[in-house]
Amino acid sequence: MVKDVITVSPNASVKEAIELMHRHSIRHLPVIENGTMQGLVTESNLRQYFFPAMVEDISVSDVMIVNPIIIDPNASVDSAARLIHQFKIGGLPVLEKRKLVGILTITDILAAFIELLGLLKESSRVDVIIDERVGNIDDILRLIRQEGGKVMSVGVETQTTKKKIHYIRLEKGELKPIVEAIEALGHRVVSILD
Repeated sequence: MVKDVITVSPNASVKEAIELMHRHSIRHLPVIENGTMQGLVTESNLRQYFFPAMVEDISVSDVMIVNPIIIDPNASVDSAARLIHQFKIGGLPVLEKRKLVGILTITDILAAFIELLGLLKESSRVDVIIDERVGNIDDILRLIRQEGGKVMSVGVETQTTKKKIHYIRLEKGELKPIVEAIEALGHRVVSILD
């Protein structure tokens, strides 16, 4: 989450809020009064007020989201991602005991998942359909380690009712012995990204 949050007063004009967003390249402004969050204004809910004649006379308190979806600082990234997806929002104010301690945006969550999956590191991927009659994912991961591979992350396709594909991201290295060992166990390697 971003801890140094730009905020706005409920008495500020919509024009001031728009200028703050543009100046700081942000799309979410928590509305704070006396140290307590009163609401949230977002770029999308301010769009209708982008006409110069309108922004002078309307205050932030007139247009803010009064009960925005919020999250606790101890919540997991998974929980935050589910909330953002479920409510189709771009950011979550992070509150601890009713005090704003940060803001978590969809960009922050994407960055966390990219880091978690190791997508920015040099890597390879082996996609495997596991034959559960002869083993499971633990057996394959153990085999990869025995063959000198280093697993960075494992993902599973969940959109199909057919056999699931396990996406195993590995540190760069020799894949041929790993693929041969997996197939020798009776599992099917469906693709390799090197």
